[in-house]
Amino acid sequence: MASCCSSARRHRLSASTMASSAERTALIVVAVLLCAVGAAADGCNLTAGFAKVELHEGDFLVQSPYDVPVDQRYRYDAGTGVRTFWVYAADKAFNAVTPTNPRTEVRLAGHDYSSGVWQFEGDVYVPAGTSGTSVVQIHNENGGTPATTMMLHVYNGTMRWYSGREVEACVHGRWIRVNVVHDVDASTVAVYVDGASRVAAVAVAPSASHYFKFGVYMQHHDVSALMVARWRNVSVYTKPY
Repeated sequence: MASCCSSARRHRLSASTMASSAERTALIVVAVLLCAVGAAADGCNLTAGFAKVELHEGDFLVQSPYDVPVDQRYRYDAGTGVRTFWVYAADKAFNAVTPTNPRTEVRLAGHDYSSGVWQFEGDVYVPAGTSGTSVVQIHNENGGTPATTMMLHVYNGTMRWYSGREVEACVHGRWIRVNVVHDVDASTVAVYVDGASRVAAVAVAPSASHYFKFGVYMQHHDVSALMVARWRNVSVYTKPY
């Protein structure tokens, strides 16, 4: 005959198994709900219904401090597809006449847009210590006011919409997938991180045209002496109305 201790142990194991099963079911439900709420209508495929824009290496126009060679602030590893950007707070601007802050960025050339829905997608890695920099932006027409439609900054490990609302915490030291969706005619921008909605179709100022930029661009507070970001799998998508 089984002892009372053995019987109690079986009951505890049975209860534990039931609890574990219930917890697994709950986790699955939560994951499904997060996917449904945080991503596009077609499951977690944010690019469903979009056409991928063909990008060539010549489209990745690097802007970096004008007084140093580009390869001292930017590196592209064709084997891994990783683009590494770095800039120092004491660096000069990307040309001798602009009053803007130091940057090492790619300006996606030849793909300015003025209508439809456009989407930027890429994986970014910001190492510990980097602060006070933009890592991706939608730039308006040259000379436009304001100059940008959207910027994602990193301050002390937190990604923010400009210097304001939190987009993603604890971004230092890990790869994250960023999707930025710009509906031009509706004048809205949405931001997703790892497939989850972080900024839901916020209203933005219109401009005659727009283009994407990514890398490191020093901002105005909480700035580190050295700012570094790595990008890979950068793609652009579009769809007409």
